[in-house]
Amino acid sequence: MGFAPQDRVQYRHKVRHCLDAFAQMLDQGAFASRDGMTGLEIEINLIDADAGPAMRNAEVLARLDDPAFQTELGQFNLELNAPPRLIRGCGLADYEQALRDSLDRAAAKADCRLVMIGMLPTLTPADLVLDNLSANERYRLLNDEMAGARGEQFRVDIHGVERLQSVSDSITPEAACTSVQFHLQVPPDRFHRFWNASQAIAGPQVAIGANSPFLYGRRLWAETRIALFEQATDTRPDELKTQGVRPRVWFGERWITSVFDLFEENVTFFPPLLPILEQEDPFEVLRAGGVPHLGELRLHNGTVYRWNRPVYDITDGRPHLRVENRVLPSGPTLIDLLANAAFYFGVVRQLAEEERPIWSRLPFAAARDNFHAGARAGIEATMTWPGQGEIAVTDLVRSVLLPKAHAGLDLYGVDPSLRDRLLTVIDDRCRLARNGATWQTDYVRHAQGRGLTRPAALREMLHRYWTLQQTNTPVHTWPST
Repeated sequence: MGFAPQDRVQYRHKVRHCLDAFAQMLDQGAFASRDGMTGLEIEINLIDADAGPAMRNAEVLARLDDPAFQTELGQFNLELNAPPRLIRGCGLADYEQALRDSLDRAAAKADCRLVMIGMLPTLTPADLVLDNLSANERYRLLNDEMAGARGEQFRVDIHGVERLQSVSDSITPEAACTSVQFHLQVPPDRFHRFWNASQAIAGPQVAIGANSPFLYGRRLWAETRIALFEQATDTRPDELKTQGVRPRVWFGERWITSVFDLFEENVTFFPPLLPILEQEDPFEVLRAGGVPHLGELRLHNGTVYRWNRPVYDITDGRPHLRVENRVLPSGPTLIDLLANAAFYFGVVRQLAEEERPIWSRLPFAAARDNFHAGARAGIEATMTWPGQGEIAVTDLVRSVLLPKAHAGLDLYGVDPSLRDRLLTVIDDRCRLARNGATWQTDYVRHAQGRGLTRPAALREMLHRYWTLQQTNTPVHTWPST
């Protein structure tokens, strides 16, 4: 399947048409105003007996026959979608149980291991080639369009504890990046508050949740996934970078005043990658009293990879808006993952409620710098915060953000004992300065100290990681040997 120039012209017109319809829906108050509904997606890696990637997701999905599991970009990836729910009461515990049940069923049927981790440390460049894309036509189309837009090889150059330079003819290296996404439904008139708050805390989030220190055998950033995702999907050759063209993996460049700002930026700044047209005329649907699908706008929005993405969706015949928080890696355990979720939902809710919002005091550039500092240094990062100046992220979380998380979860009506159980995981992680990234690097250092080569140490570490993941004990309690 290819796209003719006329397809792109028609698609651009249709996306603009959808954007105009979206604006009318906002003006007319067409959206569901209920807030507090949440969603959760986990990306999972498949590994073989030697701790290498198992290119078998099609086979595993056929065995599972479970719509909660779907393909992801690489043949060694799966995605698990939990049914949306409110977090009031024991909603977060219900998530934990539902995810545990799904993972247990999958483990019983799959004849390879399922691992929640930000980046498989045993991947090699030979694993991340075009032939190992999942068997889904849209992935191939996306690769062809992005590679065509780039016009040359994708280059990765990551300066971390060590340095990695590599090139690829395809976007397949993106498959190394496995994450968790938190979804939060919010009313349209308050969307900007929740998105701005999400941007403001992205740095602390990624710092305390970092779980991706190794790629291709090199120790790089605490959360190398951030750097790799930004570089492995960059469709801009050097001349477009110097002209100020925005990257498709984008933190953004300003605080917003409306959700419309984000959709309009996506349409204005980014050319379409997949100009697939639908028959729907959204204004005809609106005139008939219906809810338009806005397929072209949604597809285009899905090819702009904001770390906090706006989502338009329809549930039970009513349109709604969500913030999709995409900054965190997968794993290490379900209890760690749910602790990260509680921290995110709680802090963002409290920040969104405050009379003097954080985004009126924190420069946007500082929020962006905090994000990359957290990805580089992880739990050892230093950040800028209003009223605190330069502050260690662990101190920022413990003294400033955790009290806000408690208050925000109380506003959602989360059971106090569950609130305390999950946020104590975050507090202890910061108190001990131990997260998934530090555990991985400590284990590998000890293994190499015993005489193992780096590849052998990474394989042993990943086997041990998988074993400890099954215990569902927080990563800060894991032994490093």
